[in-house]
Amino acid sequence: MPKKIVFMGTPMFAVPILKSLYQNGYPISDVYTQPPQKSQRGQRINKSPIQGIAETLNLEFRTPKFLKNNNEEFEYFKSINADLAVVVAYGQIIPKEFLNLTKKGFINIHASILPSWRGAAPIQRSIMNLDKETGITIMRIAEQLDTGPICNTYKINLENNLNAQDISEQLSSLAAEKILDNIDNILDDKAKFIEQNHEQATYASKIQKLEGKIDWDENALNIIGKINGLYPVPGAFFVFKGERYKILKADIGNGIGNPGEVVSDYLEVACGNRQSIKIKEIQRQGKKPQNIGEFMLGSQIKKGSLI
Repeated sequence: MPKKIVFMGTPMFAVPILKSLYQNGYPISDVYTQPPQKSQRGQRINKSPIQGIAETLNLEFRTPKFLKNNNEEFEYFKSINADLAVVVAYGQIIPKEFLNLTKKGFINIHASILPSWRGAAPIQRSIMNLDKETGITIMRIAEQLDTGPICNTYKINLENNLNAQDISEQLSSLAAEKILDNIDNILDDKAKFIEQNHEQATYASKIQKLEGKIDWDENALNIIGKINGLYPVPGAFFVFKGERYKILKADIGNGIGNPGEVVSDYLEVACGNRQSIKIKEIQRQGKKPQNIGEFMLGSQIKKGSLI
């Protein structure tokens, strides 16, 4: 009898992984994803990227608002009689009672080197922390968030000029490749799972918009880490004359001035520890992104300004 796999995911990060499973012939019986969301002004209903690809591939999908205390969904999931569930940034904690509904358990692909950066924003936190490497961890889901035993970890180097979107795409592609062998081993009972060292755990809490505000007293590397870690959403920003400016790209500079002082005609800004950053791409509130040459042509922010 063919195996049955349930896939549970929501954002674009999960799409290459679902496509890889489908294209390599793995039997996806059902796809779970978060329900469509109204846009901010309520004018459009936005399907999740996983719902979009499930429709394209003609896969059965379900979009329950919640799983906890949802008896109807519990009974449906039970009726699937799945061999394995693969979870990738689904957006809900899987309730304890669901975890026994597949023969080989639930496995999760988490975008960090566990036990570092458990939680909602591992890629962003890793970049903002100036980590030298990150990766993906394939683990079995346990009752507590990201605490389950680990099957495999795959690492990549973190380069200073890569942002959260770049790293997300790299890790998603890596996971799409590596998940295939891991699923085979799990289904054949050949996979070995090793407990995490819980004493070494760190936590990647959800990003709050106000975290994006730049403190120019920080050193340049930390500010670059914030810019890259929070790209594209919510973004790192400063406020000048009541308007918000989001910095999209920046490099380390060598200008000297008081923290927050613009020290060149091309928006090089002094930071703490006698360092600076050179802003390469910027977005004024309500406007389109611009490279710094375009932006400075009509900008009120001049050399000598404090931002």
